[in-house]
Amino acid sequence: MKPRSGRSAKSLRPSGGAAITIASASAASIDLSVLADIVERFSSRKIVLLGDFVSDEFQFGEISRVSREAPVLILRHSHTHMVPGGGANAANNFAALGARIIPVTVVGDDAPGAALREYFSSIRVDVSAIFVAKGWTTPTKTRFLAGWAHTAGQQVLRVDREPTTPLPVTVVAKVQKTLINKLKQADALAVSDYGFGVSSPALVRQARSARKGKFVITLDARHSLHAYAKSQITSATPNEAEVEALHHTVIGANLAELQRCAHATRMAMNLESVLVTRGRDGMALFESERISYIPIYGGAQAVDVTGAGDTVLAAYTLALACGATSLDAAHIANMAGGLVVMKRGTATITQRDLLEAIRREVSGETPPHVAEPQTKAPA
Repeated sequence: MKPRSGRSAKSLRPSGGAAITIASASAASIDLSVLADIVERFSSRKIVLLGDFVSDEFQFGEISRVSREAPVLILRHSHTHMVPGGGANAANNFAALGARIIPVTVVGDDAPGAALREYFSSIRVDVSAIFVAKGWTTPTKTRFLAGWAHTAGQQVLRVDREPTTPLPVTVVAKVQKTLINKLKQADALAVSDYGFGVSSPALVRQARSARKGKFVITLDARHSLHAYAKSQITSATPNEAEVEALHHTVIGANLAELQRCAHATRMAMNLESVLVTRGRDGMALFESERISYIPIYGGAQAVDVTGAGDTVLAAYTLALACGATSLDAAHIANMAGGLVVMKRGTATITQRDLLEAIRREVSGETPPHVAEPQTKAPA
């Protein structure tokens, strides 16, 4: 891959701050051997994941007729399929990528919670810190997919079941004690906060204060990113829609607005970097010295983006835990995200998938629409 150069420049003035000049620079060349070496070390890393486990349930059926009771379709149920969602999908991706993953979380004493514990036990993930809270509901997203015989099912309805009460104080205490203990020998902490109450800024701060020395903490928070401002987070991985909601704005094609929002978040949270996922527009990595725009990896037409952010969190965290730079980690996460969106449903990719993708890049088999990143640095 040959770097391309450019000389365009523009300035960015964060709210309440001095002007920052952003100038085009040579596109960073990707050292594929470095990326491969990082991915190969994934299996040597131990990651603790704190977050909300969600059950993604899929109900499949064939359309039999229209009901006489109401103008609705009647589905003849064929089968039910459950996969880990939310923080559970992130944990599943960590495991698929070869890491030793230790989830610290809570599920309800219900069928979805039992199914999640059974699943992770079956793939040899330590489930001792997946606590069961009596009377609490495991967050569950049930999707009904309908189709005719010999056709692919299409989603026609989604039903969400969510907790209606806070976690019991005794369970929260168990989570806190266990999290502190598990972090003693971990290489990184990944926080996957979907807003169901398992993770909190206070919990992360308490756990971080008990872990001495430099330590990687990554954060994917659906609703309350800035609440983690004093939690010593290393890097956050919001998507563009979450950034828009956080700053009450619309970004679209306005890169200056994206830069303003990401800079404000990085400064407010004292982050080393912010990695913003942008769908078909790829990713944008914001560091103190540079801004890197990374085009989407693979096909621009995704099959299914469900859970792609969880895959990005897992790959990005693992790369940082292996000592990768934020930019190299972002390239790996971009590959991982590009691969997983080509799979249907809540999916994972493996360490082998990533290494094979890097091999294809080396051999020149990469599709022509996979472009180099455009890296910008202050003049």
